[in-house]
Order: sequence, then structure tokens, then C-alpha cells
Amino acid sequence: MIDAAFVGRIFRAESGRSIAALISAIGDIDLAEDAVQEAFAIALRRWPAAGVPPNPGAWITTTARNHAIDRLRRQARERRLLGDAALLTSPAKEADHVFDDRLRLIFTCCHPALPTEGQVALTLRLLGGMSTAEVARSFLVAESAMAQRLVRAKRKIKAARIPYRVPDEHELPDRLPPVLSVVYLIYTSGVSGGDPSLCGEAIRLARTLATLMPDEPEVAGLLALVLLSESRRATRTRPDGSPVLLAEQDRSRWDRALIEEGHALVRWCLRRDRPGTFQLQAAIQAVHTDAATAERTDWAQIVTLYDQLLTIAATPVVALNRAVAVAEIHGPAAALVLVEDLDLDGYHLFHATRADLLSRLGRDREAATAYQRAAALAPTPAEREFLHRGGRTARSCKHRQQR
Repeated sequence: MIDAAFVGRIFRAESGRSIAALISAIGDIDLAEDAVQEAFAIALRRWPAAGVPPNPGAWITTTARNHAIDRLRRQARERRLLGDAALLTSPAKEADHVFDDRLRLIFTCCHPALPTEGQVALTLRLLGGMSTAEVARSFLVAESAMAQRLVRAKRKIKAARIPYRVPDEHELPDRLPPVLSVVYLIYTSGVSGGDPSLCGEAIRLARTLATLMPDEPEVAGLLALVLLSESRRATRTRPDGSPVLLAEQDRSRWDRALIEEGHALVRWCLRRDRPGTFQLQAAIQAVHTDAATAERTDWAQIVTLYDQLLTIAATPVVALNRAVAVAEIHGPAAALVLVEDLDLDGYHLFHATRADLLSRLGRDREAATAYQRAAALAPTPAEREFLHRGGRTARSCKHRQQR
């Protein structure tokens, strides 16, 4: 059925490609974004009657390009603008060392003149086909705050006249950290939103980066991380979309080819002895995927890796994940002490973790309250229902104890 949801899925898969192609040609974020959105609005009107074209992405790009040409011609009062329109009819010059429009756009948006969070947010908005609300959830901030951040980033690009070009070879290492963050957030957004196309796009971009920078351990670490995460993706949710906890996942369905490739990359990183955040996260995933059963997981090694990660990325989310591992070694009481001090009130997994620890300690009334708070913050209906069930179970335990 061709409806808004169907066209929306195409948008998520193809809009980044189309926007990147137009920005590469005209160097104007707003015009490119508006043209692609208009193309999808036209698709929503035409495709239900005419059918989906054989290559939807090419149709969107062509329609967006035509819309941009028309707009430039309407606005043209000088030859310069007409020249811009002519640029759209010829292929953009491709840099030898970055051979993908979307990858080039990521590096362009991740310019040092922009704050790091603005770089990541803008690239997610443009490349990932994500709404402002979805980008806001990735950053754990309000949608209104994210909208302002995106506007500021675009204004900065215009005011500073940041060129839409690939950085020179010597600039690439300094521009790399936000690029890696973008690719990983695209992947995690695909997982949380149930959108395999976003996951595939992130993996493709990670592989392209690894080809571009074969001697950079953090690039290899990112690729290992997304591959190892992808190896388990099919087992992370039930048919109704509700999450399956790691200990309950069917490990026989994990993709062994991806696991072997990820493990090989982790070993390569270890030999380089230049640890970074993505390498350490990949190493943690490697330990999980190396265990034949949940009971055989080497939790002590995972805690050690989280200790290393905290020395270079001391974030509350990392501390929360470390606490989960601590619970498997020292018990829920020790982990709860660590969790209670974290400033993550707006993060649903903080409350879900706290609820689980409280439930394991028999503090069912508090657990039920924490589950309800987690459910209220959860990003999807399936997760909300899963957490509501946890809250109902905790309340049932309390009632049985009272009886």
C-alpha cells in the first residue's frame, strides 16, 4: 500500500542521498533540503495513482533538482544565480580521496567552525532523513532545543561562508571524531526506530571510512562496533516490536560472519595499542558475542573495559552501562549505589535499569514507580508497553507479598 508511511520509509532511505547530491552541486543547505522535501510531497500525491517508479531514489533526486532549478530561475536577477542553476545540470567534481556524496557531506557539515553537537545534529538531520524530534531523542534533549541548535548551525555555515568541500588529507584526522559519532548515531537510530535501511547506511559509511583511512584504529573500532551490534539486531526485538533482553536473546540466530569480522577488527585494534571510545565499545561487544551463553559472559573483563572507557569518555551513560556489569559481579545493591548518583532523569534506560535493580532487591513499590517513569520516557509504543508490563509485574509482586 502506497501511503504516507510507505513514502516516509523511502524518505528515510533516500533523502540523505538526494540532499547530499544537491548540496554538492549548489552549496546551499536550505535550498537542497527544501527541494528534496518538495519532491517527497509530490511523490505522496502522485505515487498512489501512478505507482512507485523503478528507482525511487533517482526519481526523488531528479524531481528535487528540477524544483531547485525552477526556484533559482524564479529568483535569478544576476548571472551568478543562473550559473548556480546550470551547475545542477552537470555532475559535481568528485574529490579523489572521498568518493561518496554523503560521506563528503558528513565531513563538510563536521567543520571545526561549528560546535561538535551542532555538527552531529545537522548531519543526522540531513544525511539520516531523521526528523528534528528523532535527532533530539538521540541527544536526550527537548525537540525545541534541538530545533534551535539546527538553526544556529545553518546560520553559522552561512555567516562563516564555510565551503562545501572535502577537507584536505592533512585535515581528515582532526575532523574524524564527530564524523564517527554521526555514523554511529545513524546506526543506533536505525536500531531504536526499527529501520534496517538506516543501519545498512551506517555500516556502508563505516566501511567507506575504513577504506578511506585504513590505518586509523578508531575507524576500525567504529566498523567493528556496528558489525557486532548488527550481528544481534535480528534477535533484539519480538514480532510486536518489544525488546528482548540480552540474556534472553537466541544466540543461535546471531550472525557469525559479522561476529568473526568484528572480532578480527578488534584484534587488529588491540595490536595498535591506541585505545579510543569506539574501539573500547567494540571490545565490550566482542566479549558479549564471544560468550556461548549469557551465564558464560566474562563480566569482569567487561567492567575492566568500562573502567578504561570512563577514563576517556566519562559520561553518565557509560557509567550506567558499567553499573549494569557491576550488578552481574557484585549484585544489584552495589550497582544501585552507582546508578543513584547519575544525572540521567530524562533517559528512559536509566529508569529501566534502576527499576530492574530495585525489583531484584525486592523493593517492588519503588521498582513499579521507576518502571512507570521509564515507560513515560520510552521512544516507541512497544518499549512503553514492555516497561508498563514490568511495572505491573512489580506491583503484582508487592500485592502477593502483602497477601
